[in-house]
Amino acid sequence: MGESPHRSANAGTGGTNVTESREWPAGASARVAEAPVSTRIPDGSGLGGGGALPRARAFGAERAFRGLTLAAGTAVLVVIAAIAVFLVAKALPALRANTENFWTFEGWFPNDPEPKFGIGALAFGTVLSSVIALLLAVPVALGIALYLSHYAPRRLGTTLGFLIDLLAAVPSVVFGLWGRDYFSGPVADLSAWLNRYFGWIPLFGGDGPFGASILLGALVLAIMVLPIITSLSREVFLQTPTANEEAALALGATRWEMIRTAVLPYGRPGIIAAVMLGLGRALGETIALALTLGITFGISINLIENGGNTIAANIANAFGEANDTGRGALIASGLVLFAITLIVNITARAIIHRRREFTESAA
Repeated sequence: MGESPHRSANAGTGGTNVTESREWPAGASARVAEAPVSTRIPDGSGLGGGGALPRARAFGAERAFRGLTLAAGTAVLVVIAAIAVFLVAKALPALRANTENFWTFEGWFPNDPEPKFGIGALAFGTVLSSVIALLLAVPVALGIALYLSHYAPRRLGTTLGFLIDLLAAVPSVVFGLWGRDYFSGPVADLSAWLNRYFGWIPLFGGDGPFGASILLGALVLAIMVLPIITSLSREVFLQTPTANEEAALALGATRWEMIRTAVLPYGRPGIIAAVMLGLGRALGETIALALTLGITFGISINLIENGGNTIAANIANAFGEANDTGRGALIASGLVLFAITLIVNITARAIIHRRREFTESAA
């Protein structure tokens, strides 16, 4: 190998010129690539190629934004942990003073000389009223969201969507007063009708009186969570790729078949997130339920008889008259509500995480 002369005829001079070509041994290009930048040809020709890439800034806007978001996320976790620590610290003295089982006892007498209180009835009422509210609100909310996103004219859909969103701005005390003073009468008539014709079902049994019941509280809760679920579901439905909808219509599907095969499967994780957010709102609602429930302590699946209570409503009603042990007992019940809400949110995130195709297509 090495150097070898190469002769070529020069037509202009009639003679020959000798040019040298250099053949590089195997691996030479790798060694040239590994050579320091200062030894390469600076003009970008030959083996040197272009110059070195500009060095990244040690501190730039992107790194600052990354640090800011990391700090914000860490601060949220710190706040959640601080809330949990505060609740546990304030609840422990009352739990030590309790003479009954906190998880199974259905009464609430923390102000007695021998405190007796339990979370069983309150937790049951909280979950029952929230679940009934979701069963009533979710079908209506999804129907409204589909109408606004795929059936209504644009102007009408925008106007109706704005009006529904306004419901979320109404204070909960207004819903509570409305439910107690104006809505309890129609609900009492409905409860009497259900008891008359469906009294053989335990949900609608009993002899009355009817009115301030779990059914009334659940209906008020359903109206309160309706705008949240509707707004989020509508936004999710509007994010469906147009190509998916047009492909379904091109294959001969009707509008409902297109929604069933293209829109609903794509938006399922978003629907789940909207429902879970509405459930979180229902679990923590205080004033509206404090004004509409019969405030009794007991576990019963009857929906129409006066009674029912929730953790948040009990805190609102009993905090003003509670002594030190009573306040500690209410804080202990708040700790249980905090745990229930945390479990609901973790479950929602786990369900959404399993739908990886949703996050990948939205990215």
